[in-house]
Amino acid sequence: MHARLLPTLAFAALALQPAAVVFAEDEPAAVSPGTLKFATVPGLPACTKAAPLKGDPTKGPAVLLAKSAAGCRVPWHWHTAGEQIMVVGGAGTIEMKDGKPLRLQSGAYASLPGHHVHRVTCTSACTLFVTSDAAFDIHYVDEAGTEIPQEQALKASAGGKHRRR
Repeated sequence: MHARLLPTLAFAALALQPAAVVFAEDEPAAVSPGTLKFATVPGLPACTKAAPLKGDPTKGPAVLLAKSAAGCRVPWHWHTAGEQIMVVGGAGTIEMKDGKPLRLQSGAYASLPGHHVHRVTCTSACTLFVTSDAAFDIHYVDEAGTEIPQEQALKASAGGKHRRR
């Protein structure tokens, strides 16, 4: 399936940028926001950009700063790795298939175990810290939870063909 072809390569463009500051897991990290280079992440909607802060998301655990434009939606999906999300600013919702939605606002936090189906919608521009406990991948699913190709998921999301649950 096409969605399964999105292993750790999804962040390769970010991790390999020479301007990006990426620290090894055993190094201290201090990053000034002005030095970050945000880039569109392959496999995610074009309305989401990210900059790696620590670790290499193509190889293992990592910390990223992500920004999504107002109206941006990352459709239903899951990751092999566990993911933690902390909202720096903005407004929206993280919806989880088997849980209560979380209203995105400054300071909101979500911890999502691997394989946990969720989607993120930003009603105003969102800035999020995202950590993963293993290499990044993304697997899109339809409303029923069946894995679908990335192109299908992103086309539906861009076309506004998503339904509220």
